[in-house]
Amino acid sequence: MDLYTKNGDKGTTDLFRTKNVSKSDDRIQLVGAIEELNSHLGLLKTMMENKEILHTLEKIQATLETVMAGVNDPYNREYHIGDDKTELLEAEIGKMETLFDSNEKFVLPGGSSLSAGIDLARSVARRAERALAAVSVKFGADTGTKKYMNRLSDYLYALARYVDADEKGKVKKETKMPVPQPTVSVEPITPVPIQHIDGHQIPEEQLSEALIREVMKRVGMQTRINLENAKQLIDNIEKEAERRGAKAVIAICTPEGNPVAVHAMDGAFLVSFEAAMKKAYTSVAVQMPTIELAKMAQPGETFYGVDKLKDVVTFGGGVPIKDGNRIIGGIGVSGGTGEEDHALAQYGASLYLLNHKIM
Repeated sequence: MDLYTKNGDKGTTDLFRTKNVSKSDDRIQLVGAIEELNSHLGLLKTMMENKEILHTLEKIQATLETVMAGVNDPYNREYHIGDDKTELLEAEIGKMETLFDSNEKFVLPGGSSLSAGIDLARSVARRAERALAAVSVKFGADTGTKKYMNRLSDYLYALARYVDADEKGKVKKETKMPVPQPTVSVEPITPVPIQHIDGHQIPEEQLSEALIREVMKRVGMQTRINLENAKQLIDNIEKEAERRGAKAVIAICTPEGNPVAVHAMDGAFLVSFEAAMKKAYTSVAVQMPTIELAKMAQPGETFYGVDKLKDVVTFGGGVPIKDGNRIIGGIGVSGGTGEEDHALAQYGASLYLLNHKIM
């Protein structure tokens, strides 16, 4: 079997859903930066003696592999990075900061060979984060991944300073890198008779979904937008549209794409009514803003031809409202250019999340 395939001899490569992608594409640059970072971490592992740090570096490498897979196949939720990965890095940073007195002054890399190597890896992590930001603008990116990549460079900075302090004998040896211990005890949960939720009998096959909805309702989380919230959201978007001098139709839909409320501002075009509803529907159907779908519907791209489907549009103005990875509704705005409509819809989605503390 040959090591080489010659498939990339013309300067192109393939992603999971897209063929013949230029190697200059931002997504390929991002994968290359993460691969380079992973190689640096592999080199650091050969120099590291602390087993706990080694274990953390291996976890980071595994997460970076998942990030690369997510760039290749962005619609596979298995490749989204959960907050638990970021929280692990934050916990490690907090631990290290308690073990030595940090120097607030600007630190020049090179305190030791090992810390210099860590600082080099941190610089590559920053470059990968910048590449991810470029991909996010053009193609969208998982929010959890962006948080993780930002925190990773912070972790590597803290690790380099920890190593420098250790080399100088300034780390508290008696508590050096302790093994994390559980701080919260969890009592067993007695199952609630689900069939009596809100006084209704729930079929057995619907118990899991019913339980999820009931628990989320009782802790104040929202699984879908309702009419009351939709009307308030429309009012907020309309006020912002007036401030910008826009005359638009604003539509709100459920996660399934069914209309909840539609409002036409005075002077809005008649055709904008149907367009706004289609934008809201499309945003939840493809789980992304319609302005991003427009880029992916070009010839040769993943969603080429999707505009031929009923009620699907490929111009800006549709934005899904998300609680993490869960879609709770969609916004459609029509009346201006695609960019102007998108900006208003995005404003509404961001304000809704802020007002309902769903982030």
